[in-house]
Amino acid sequence: MKSTDFIVARDDLQQCKIVETQLPDAAALPDEALLVKVDRFAFTANNITYAVLGDQLKYWQLFPAPDHFGNIPVWGFGDVIASRHPGITVGERLFGYFPMATHLVIEAADVSKRGLRDAAAHRQGVAPVYNAYARVSGDAAFAGRQGDYQALLRPLFMLSFLVDDFLSENEFYGARSVMLSSASSKTAFGLAHLLHLRKNIHVTGLTSAGNTDFVQSLGCYDEVVTYDRVTSLPSDSPVAYVDMAGNSDLRATLHRHFGDQMKYSGRIGLTHRSSSPDEPELPGAKPVWFFAPDQIRKRAKEWGPGGIDMRFGAAWSGFAPMLDRCLEVIEGRGGAAVKQSYLDTLNGRVPPHQGHILSLAD
Repeated sequence: MKSTDFIVARDDLQQCKIVETQLPDAAALPDEALLVKVDRFAFTANNITYAVLGDQLKYWQLFPAPDHFGNIPVWGFGDVIASRHPGITVGERLFGYFPMATHLVIEAADVSKRGLRDAAAHRQGVAPVYNAYARVSGDAAFAGRQGDYQALLRPLFMLSFLVDDFLSENEFYGARSVMLSSASSKTAFGLAHLLHLRKNIHVTGLTSAGNTDFVQSLGCYDEVVTYDRVTSLPSDSPVAYVDMAGNSDLRATLHRHFGDQMKYSGRIGLTHRSSSPDEPELPGAKPVWFFAPDQIRKRAKEWGPGGIDMRFGAAWSGFAPMLDRCLEVIEGRGGAAVKQSYLDTLNGRVPPHQGHILSLAD
């Protein structure tokens, strides 16, 4: 049996191709291993960040590809089509981190009623969340369109949730105004929703002129400002900045405008891909990367077993009902559709109200 894989050139993300890789026969699977058919997966700008940071944060090692190429990790669903694990039956549905491929072999470990972990040696050394799979057979929250929302936004909303929690824990570094770049992005949308619920935080969305109407329609930004007008913002009170895009010029402009009133400058994503590796010293707080697994480890220790899941579940239940009116799901099947979606996302051609659910199976 062969798997169809979509891979990209690690040193030139514009280059991509479809390849076939050999899979072991079901009878030749290692003990306790599973052969999973990847059913459908989400692809968003967040996956471009995975590719840009593939070497730095070890994303490329999760799903090995031929030399100089990488397989971008995606969140989605797979069905077990062969099992050597006594506690997992053929037909079970899993939600988690998959390759852009039609199949994946998982070395199942730490199996419980709710989930399992892939113990493959090459997948270790990364944040545990990337190797965890939820067992979601029969769970209505992961079925149909609700399942698509989970794949498209649950991982991004977890990042939104963690940033909101981090800022709150640090009392917003003395700021009562938070600016989000790429305000139309799905992670910014989730964060703005959570910040808006706090009532005492003024949420400013920074976006392009073409996305202004969409950002305003979300209803969770107190103010929407286009990038060419950011220096019109009042600069006499403390602000925090969450950089979703990684635009070095925008970050420098904001720091120079707000000066010492810039109390926090957090870097989340790199979808803009124009960051300079040698950026000058800027006024105000030093820009720092926000690394979600650090906050997860901290809260897991402080909140105890199930603490993060309980709080996140409550936050998700308040966010999910908004998605029917804010998100249009676009489905694509086959290699050509996956390639088109990838290139459109890479080159910024996907409208902010759309979310792509894909499959490499025709």
